[in-house]
Amino acid sequence: MAPDVFDRETLLDLSVNVIPLFIILFFVGVFAVLPQFGYSLVPTLIQMALLIVPFVGLAILTYYSGKAIATSEAELEARERAVAGASAVEGSEETGELSEDEDAQPIEGTETDGDEESTASNE
Repeated sequence: MAPDVFDRETLLDLSVNVIPLFIILFFVGVFAVLPQFGYSLVPTLIQMALLIVPFVGLAILTYYSGKAIATSEAELEARERAVAGASAVEGSEETGELSEDEDAQPIEGTETDGDEESTASNE
């Protein structure tokens, strides 16, 4: 587990799987130290298998879901940087000044104070 693969946010996302892993490990330890049914071979193997098999499956699932989350977050950040970079380039071309063929007439409904008096007198 490289530190760049599983950052803080990814570990928070994976905590829903990591917590049950610790719970399973706790019960493996408890059942190994305090056997409920004695130390018979078959019941102990079945009991431990019923704990260890889901533990291994959940650990594998957690690892691959962590990789998927980290990959999707990296792709999302790359897309956001690309969009931000593209909008910054497009925004630098616009000067905000009116060209010669654009007139400086206000848009309808956005008149200044002096124009409001003339529209009020027209009504």
